[in-house]
Amino acid sequence: MSKVKVGINGYGTIGKRVADAVSKQDDMEIVGVTKTRPTFEAQIAAERGYGIYAPESSLKAFKDAGIPIKGTIKELYKSVDIMVDCTPGDVGETYKAEYEAAGIKAIFQGGEDHSLTGISFNSTANYSESWGAQFSRVVSCNTTGLLRTLNPIDKANKITCAYATLIRRAVDPGDSKGGPVNGLEPTVKLPTHHGPDVKSVMPWLNINTMAVKASTTLMHLHTVVVELQKESSTEEILKIMKTSPRVKLIKSGSGLKGTAEIMELGKELGRNRSDVYEIIVWEDGVKVVGKMLYYYQAVHQESDVVPENVDCIRSMCKLEEDASASISKTNKALGICR
Repeated sequence: MSKVKVGINGYGTIGKRVADAVSKQDDMEIVGVTKTRPTFEAQIAAERGYGIYAPESSLKAFKDAGIPIKGTIKELYKSVDIMVDCTPGDVGETYKAEYEAAGIKAIFQGGEDHSLTGISFNSTANYSESWGAQFSRVVSCNTTGLLRTLNPIDKANKITCAYATLIRRAVDPGDSKGGPVNGLEPTVKLPTHHGPDVKSVMPWLNINTMAVKASTTLMHLHTVVVELQKESSTEEILKIMKTSPRVKLIKSGSGLKGTAEIMELGKELGRNRSDVYEIIVWEDGVKVVGKMLYYYQAVHQESDVVPENVDCIRSMCKLEEDASASISKTNKALGICR
């Protein structure tokens, strides 16, 4: 079987990670990546053997910087089966029109609205909805985190309602332009967009969310309260989480007290860029009282959506019909294990 040819539009925080993840799969290959400026990321992409494509207006800048260019972005469209769009949010409408004109498939990220594609993707919750689709959207890092834990719980013990507070990192580690630098900033428009985003995949779920932006760059932290339809136990919920794909249980007593230690764990595991693809749940922070479930989870915003993009390619390009088989294949290639 020939490999699916993949292009990455936007070789930034997510795009470079998706490119590396795709390059490790045996059923797909990277044809090229796009950059608008000859930054250090473009130089590294070229050194890694990725073909660089740029807007016509940027070609001279790349030439002056000594970074080889294979062609324009629109020329890349002619060589791929599917584009993974990792461009900044709110420009998806423009690129969607270009992908349609080129007759290729495309995956968008959570910075775009669900309405852009009409399909939002999560590997374990709705893999089959993107089967053969021309366009799909992988939900945001926070939404992916909520779906990874809430969906398996809902399958095993129906959820009456869920409430989550997201303590969000201010910016990514490589971004010096944002804030707050020394403070906490609540999202006063309530409920936040995260609940409706979860509902784009689980429309039946009654969920409400709040968010606080904190002066950290490492990870997001969620506090989650769930009302179940029937009484359960802490042991039952832990059993569900232990068998859920891409959910990793840790214990604070082992030294993993916070997000800093979790990122250090990523380094010790030898992960590329010390990425933590799994949603991290503190086992000793899970508690069930009657029908009420309480837990904490951490989300590495730079990487948790990366395996979802790989699985979405498989669903859209009809490479693997079974969700669990695709998840296992992706996990093995990325070194994700239970």
